[in-house]
Amino acid sequence: MTMKAVRISKFGGPEELKVESIPIPKPGKGQVLIKVYFSGVNPVDTYIRAGGFGPVTFPKVLGMDTAGTVEEVGEGVTEFKKGDRVYTTGTVTGGYAQFTVADVKKTSLLDKSLTFAQGAGVGVPYYTAWKAIYMRAQTKPKDLVLVHGASGAVGLAAVQIAKANGLRVIGTAGTKEGLDLVQKQGAEAVFNHKEADYIDKIKKYTEGKVDVILEMLANVNLNKDLDLLGHRGRVVVVGSRGEITTNPALTMGKEISILGMALMSISDDEWLELKSAVNALLQKGHIKPIIAKEYKLEDAGQAHKDIISNSGTLGKLVLDTSK
Repeated sequence: MTMKAVRISKFGGPEELKVESIPIPKPGKGQVLIKVYFSGVNPVDTYIRAGGFGPVTFPKVLGMDTAGTVEEVGEGVTEFKKGDRVYTTGTVTGGYAQFTVADVKKTSLLDKSLTFAQGAGVGVPYYTAWKAIYMRAQTKPKDLVLVHGASGAVGLAAVQIAKANGLRVIGTAGTKEGLDLVQKQGAEAVFNHKEADYIDKIKKYTEGKVDVILEMLANVNLNKDLDLLGHRGRVVVVGSRGEITTNPALTMGKEISILGMALMSISDDEWLELKSAVNALLQKGHIKPIIAKEYKLEDAGQAHKDIISNSGTLGKLVLDTSK
């Protein structure tokens, strides 16, 4: 039996993403085979494709976030059964495909209130946002959180999570549509990062007392973040696409912490804590992925172009693997 999948055979640009017919994988011990209906596209997928995210064995199917139904369970699996609606945050065989194999610990039941497209929008964005806010920044109840780049998938997830947990949260975006969406998701104030004086506006609004910043583009904004943070403020570097020159002395007077993070740099116990926290909010209806656009598998290359250029990306990009 074969399936359609998008693979790369070498590092390169979006043109390296090619639809091929390959064998349907088999689940091993502690794994499930999932019939995928939608697969999420994340910035990290583009980094892997371009060769900037560690070694890769070719040919490779990209994709971590999927949603679908369990087709088969591997040895020792009792948590799931055939037909269960599930989503993944990480796969063994790659998510840009009609079927994927995932470890049980990276698989969760998909709440009935969510579509499969929304299910493919949960994984990396919401797990990343929760880890950044609570595991890295150690955010406290009275902290003020700024999400710098809040209209993308991780940014919207962060705003929703912060709002659901009673935190004060503000955000930035670069379009009116993005600003409106961020505010609708729970931000008490929004700022257009394309305006020359937006940093001054944030400083005035916050009185220079931002406690936590989630930074999606540190190579552009890190120095601005250091200016915005208050005493013992923390900036979590969620994303960066290049280098930046900064003065470490800027962290000293206010005792600022710059915190890096990678979702998969995590212990098994921390993962279970993270998974439980996100699923609890999903089940209560407090968070819900915003889907920006759906693509066919054949258009995965365009999705990669769009996620890097941020061309109208308000939320999560997903691939419809059923077509």
